Amino acid sequence: MVTGLGAITALGSNLAETWEGLIAGRCGIGPLTAFSPEGYRTGTAGEIKSLPPLSTGMPRKRISRADHVGLVALAQAFEDSGLTVGRDVPPERIGIVLGGGVSGLPDSERFLLGIVSGDNHPRPTLPINHPPDSTTDLAARHWNLHGPRSTITTACSSSAIAIGYAADLMRYGYADAMVVGGSDVVARLTYGGFNSLRSVDPDPCRPFDIRRKGLSLGEAGGFLILEREDAARRRGAGIRARFLGYGITSDAWHMTQPDPSGSAGARTYRSALRAASLEPNEVDFVNAHATATPQNDPAEALAIRTVFGQRVLVNSVKGSLGHTLCAAGGIEAVLTVRSLETGIIPPTVGCEELDPACPVDVVKGSAREAPIRIAVSSSFAFGGNSAAVVFGRFE
Repeated sequence: MVTGLGAITALGSNLAETWEGLIAGRCGIGPLTAFSPEGYRTGTAGEIKSLPPLSTGMPRKRISRADHVGLVALAQAFEDSGLTVGRDVPPERIGIVLGGGVSGLPDSERFLLGIVSGDNHPRPTLPINHPPDSTTDLAARHWNLHGPRSTITTACSSSAIAIGYAADLMRYGYADAMVVGGSDVVARLTYGGFNSLRSVDPDPCRPFDIRRKGLSLGEAGGFLILEREDAARRRGAGIRARFLGYGITSDAWHMTQPDPSGSAGARTYRSALRAASLEPNEVDFVNAHATATPQNDPAEALAIRTVFGQRVLVNSVKGSLGHTLCAAGGIEAVLTVRSLETGIIPPTVGCEELDPACPVDVVKGSAREAPIRIAVSSSFAFGGNSAAVVFGRFE
């Protein structure tokens, strides 16, 4: 069961602000401020504009921006769930699995640039949070989480796979509750890498649109609290959605490009449906990965069409938030749960003229109300690391 949600994005410093912006069709992608974009193909990003301060008792020294985003968004998820470690669940029965992103890489970059620029005394503590498990470890220590602890690093599917793996740990009796999700921020390495691949759009990205040119990078933190149903009911928790299952596949096609036939994505969706004991016609909505690159969107649309037909509703939040890389699976799962709760699907910002190569029912222009009972959120990463998570409306 999903009992808590937390989010920080380019549209807002919490889930309520983010959801309001999405429903209104706003775009949080704007001029990059983290560093100079001179010499790059693009100068935009979906940066977090207002990062709330850390709560009392949280670590404040030598933490990275990604850690800060993660700790604040995770605190929101705990507050939303009302779960107190030690009172509601023993510390050894609650664990954490997060998607590992750039973590402290921006600080490591500043350390290296200090050396290259001739500064013989760059602050030696800058690279301390370079490992991708930094946020996981900080959160486990702060909230006294003594159960299973892992960090998944499979590029853009990291947080989605983290959700599925955490659910498995609960299913097999290793924990009664799990913290899942991830946070990621803009770094020179990722920004320069996607520019070198020529997979970025000079303007804010346009998922599924015929004029799309590439992705826009973004920052976000998206977290969920998962609990066993019996434990959640026993403490009277507010249950926001059911987690029904997940699927993982590898398409083994190309290091950066998806299989254009869509067959790899279709395998991922079918794997998730089998795990959830569902038929394709039971799914009402797909929150698509849809990065707005020329290759990704048609391949994913073909996968959706192949498995679910044309009846399923589809959207992408990347036109509003940017591609948040290793946090994408977490934040998009959070927003999928909100769609289940509200019966509202946010519009795909940037999609004005649907590409005929993407033959699916994309929600565009304005938000759409729909009776959503089952929803899927997909994450397709470099190297063919693909995942899909399935949620059901709690009734």
